[in-house]
Amino acid sequence: MSRILAIDHGTVRIGLAISDEMEIVASPLKTIDAVDEPERTIARIAEEKRIGKIVIGMPYRMSGEKGSAAQRTEAFADRLGKEMRHSLPIEFVDERLSSVEAEAAMSRAGITGKRERDGIVDQLAAVVILQEYLNQQRGPEGFLLPDAAYELEWSDEPKRRRK
Repeated sequence: MSRILAIDHGTVRIGLAISDEMEIVASPLKTIDAVDEPERTIARIAEEKRIGKIVIGMPYRMSGEKGSAAQRTEAFADRLGKEMRHSLPIEFVDERLSSVEAEAAMSRAGITGKRERDGIVDQLAAVVILQEYLNQQRGPEGFLLPDAAYELEWSDEPKRRRK
């Protein structure tokens, strides 16, 4: 199987994530500048990494409608397709709340500095987009962890009781 590249498109930065060859796990790849011919950079990365498909986060409004951000994303996808001579399929994935999930993950990991967060938030949002896409492709039976795994004790610390 080939890899899938996910894009979290923004007006300042673009986050990229990539799947493993078995299309099971998403990993952060890099953040690129959105104003310096990002389509050319992404086309080069897609060729170097032997990408078979690109998924782009579509910023729907919470109501499900498309707004100006969605129009910018569609225009970007059109330019990217032309840059790659339409050699790869491009799909859109609902990205609502992906940045919120990325911010929450950074907080849980203790990443609090603005410069540090700005450097990776777009990559993590792309990871969220891609992992959601990969999970949807496998269906409910293909999730990495069974439901019961969420009930496991993840810490060796004894539970504290409230008084």
